[in-house]
Amino acid sequence: MVRYADPGAVEWVESGGGPLIAIPEVVLPFWAGADGDELSSDYDRACEVDGQIGLLPVGDTRALVLGDDPASTAFLPEHGTFVRWCAADSEAALLARVPEALDVAQWEPEVQWDVPGALVLFDAAWPGNESVRTDHLRVSLEPGRYTVRAAYVEPGPEVWVGLVQMRRAGA
Repeated sequence: MVRYADPGAVEWVESGGGPLIAIPEVVLPFWAGADGDELSSDYDRACEVDGQIGLLPVGDTRALVLGDDPASTAFLPEHGTFVRWCAADSEAALLARVPEALDVAQWEPEVQWDVPGALVLFDAAWPGNESVRTDHLRVSLEPGRYTVRAAYVEPGPEVWVGLVQMRRAGA
């Protein structure tokens, strides 16, 4: 698999072709990924998410599915945003356009998400307990309610980026 940004300024997570999922760390054991005896696996549920984002029940909370495109994804805490690398000549070119992309984004409808704390972002096909053995990213978040919104933006020539922004509700 081609890595876009080794070593890079930020850590990127890639999938094998399916959606990425951000699961609260406390419920990782409840995500079975593509494994399971049921007719529809957790991975199948993640693949059914229509659009750029969706929430799925996992344990006693929910996980955020980054659907629509298996793009390499990083989290920029200074913007509270997952950045999805759709097209750019370099990591530097993509990251330089993020502030502009955030300013001009045409956001899709928001979802409200109660986050119990830190998240782990990884390929939805993996079981939660196995996520630390694969391409993953831990995202530290304060527990609370977040408003999550997504957009696809072309902020410059040959730079296309997906944005999934998380903002503390009431902040």
